[in-house]
Amino acid sequence: MAIKLDCPPGATPLDADELASLIPGHITKQGELNEWEQLNIVHGENWARKQRKGILNESFLRQLHKQMFGETWTWAGMFRKTDKNIGVDWLHISVELKKLLDDVGYQVEHGSFPEDEIAVRFHHRLVAIHPFPNGNGRHARTMADLLVERLGRPRFTWGSRSLTNVSETRLSYIAALQAADVGDYGPLLAFVRS
Repeated sequence: MAIKLDCPPGATPLDADELASLIPGHITKQGELNEWEQLNIVHGENWARKQRKGILNESFLRQLHKQMFGETWTWAGMFRKTDKNIGVDWLHISVELKKLLDDVGYQVEHGSFPEDEIAVRFHHRLVAIHPFPNGNGRHARTMADLLVERLGRPRFTWGSRSLTNVSETRLSYIAALQAADVGDYGPLLAFVRS
């Protein structure tokens, strides 16, 4: 069965090999995929909240992605092996993640920014690296929620609506990410608590 995916604005398109790695055979439309992935994501979030070990390491990032998407894609938890419309060159993913994780560890240890800002900056850079073939935004939002919770703050609301489907909320989120791309974190800081 052929699958027809309609990528919303800002989504990372999958190539033919990545699409061929879809595990459930009954999915043929974007809406069906979104529903299936959401069930898997809830499982991943529940798994993550039970973990007591540190989250600022590559192993945890990969395992979380696998927990969130492992029932959907065979490549879940594996870094992408191609370049995309966003993200660092795929050959530099591990190096850029190491820099990010070290930087965030330092920011946490030294209180370089308020807790929300540390988590927002972490989210923004993780999305910009775009380590996985797909699911990077959802993964990065979960990682930011986990980090901000561990810093003693409530998880973010992310506009209080789904960011998967095309909506005004998704467009606001993308605009906030684009502002952060040029160093203005104000819109993203406001969005995550809206």
